[in-house]
Formats: sequence, C-alpha cells, structure tokens
Amino acid sequence: MNSYIQNMFKYKDLFFELVKKDIKLKYRNSALGVLWSMLNPLLMMVVLSIVFMALFRNHIPNFPVYVLIGRIIYQFFSESTSFAMDSIYANGQLIRKVYVPKYFFPLSRICSSFVTTVIALVPLVIVMAVTGLPFRWINLLFVVPLIYLLVISAGIGLLLSSINVFFKDMKHFYSILLLIVMYMTPIFYPASIIPDKYMPIILLNPLYPIVEMFRDVVMYGVMPDPTAHLISIAYMVVYGGTGLWVFYKTQDRFIYHL
Repeated sequence: MNSYIQNMFKYKDLFFELVKKDIKLKYRNSALGVLWSMLNPLLMMVVLSIVFMALFRNHIPNFPVYVLIGRIIYQFFSESTSFAMDSIYANGQLIRKVYVPKYFFPLSRICSSFVTTVIALVPLVIVMAVTGLPFRWINLLFVVPLIYLLVISAGIGLLLSSINVFFKDMKHFYSILLLIVMYMTPIFYPASIIPDKYMPIILLNPLYPIVEMFRDVVMYGVMPDPTAHLISIAYMVVYGGTGLWVFYKTQDRFIYHL
C-alpha cells in the first residue's frame, strides 16, 4: 500500500493530466461543455420541483434547495462510480504498453467528477440567494460531507473497476443498484415519512447520512448529528478499505483480461 502513496507523489503530474483528460472526455462534442455541470442539476431541480412540490411543500421548507442538494450529491456518486467502473477496461491498450499506476485511472475519474460537482455548487448558491435562504458561517462545513462522499465514492470506484475487468455484466447490474440507491435517498421526499422500522435498511445507503449532513449545514444552519459523522466515517473505512484491498489483490491479473 505504501507504493500507492509513493506513486501518487512520483506521478502526480500524470494524474492531473488524466483528470483534465477525463473532464474533456466527459464534455467532448458538447457545445456548452462544462456548463452542463451547472445546468444538469439545475434543470433536474426544476423538473422535480414542479412534479413534487405540490405533494411535499408543506413538509419541506425551501423545496428547490432541498431537491438541488439531494440531486447534486446523488449525481456525483452515480456519475463518478459509473465513470470509474469502466476506467481500467477503457484504458486497456495503454496499460498493456506502458507502466502507469493502474489505480490512477479510476481515481482520476472520481476526481474529475468531483471537480464538476464543485462547479455544480454555483447554481446551489444562486438558488439559495433567489429563494431568500440566509448564508451563515456554518455553511462552510459543507466540505465535510463532500470529503466523506469523495472517499466513499473512490473506494466503490476502485472496487467496481476491479470487478468490471472480470465480470463485464457488472455495469448492467450496477445500473439497477443505482436506481435502488436513488429511491433510498431522500432527494425529493422528506426523510420524516420513512417508517422507523425501515430506517435500518435506509441507513445501509451511504448517501443518506451525507445528504442529511449537507442539508443540516447548508439549509438549516445547524451542526449535524454526531451519529451521522460516525456512520459516514464507518462507510469510508469499509468502502475505502475494501476498494483498495480488492484492487491491490487483483490488479496484476488485469492484463490477462484486457
């Protein structure tokens, strides 16, 4: 594992180039380019607000901001892990020809999605201002749940990229899992409507505590429940550790399946 850290510093310039390449690849042949990072969650917020506001506006104050936060968090997780899953197989020719630390490929895709997600926070600030939501110093703590999400997504991305080399149907299976995660995450509905007996199942979703923490510091201006931090840290350890371990144990066999 020490070699991972050493290579990150040794080949850091290459890693940054891969991140930039992934961002360009994501918006290739797009007229608006990286602006879609802001437009996509904004347009989804408008659609979801129109569809669900009449149903939940009495339960959720400032519904547009509520929806936009949930959408940004889910979009990053969905996009980054799906993008990372195909990274090893997509770069098979390069891996066979020259030495590049293999974990650079999934991690660069996670980081490129993280960059575009940070850009997507711009419309969130605009919507907060338009809807009259006050800005507080505690809003700056939004970086904490984002860091949790980054590490969790990196671990899952490493795990998926390893599995996808040997099991090509993984992308189809994962699309179903993402659909389940989306409905288990309170993006457009209030978490309060979830019956207590189902909460242990909902808490299996790593996005749930992160979305709640993000809303606490950005919308409500309160410190998140310490339990949410503990759950997210546990997910970081589990998913991050598992992803690293599986990738480390399988990377030498990638060459035979690319």
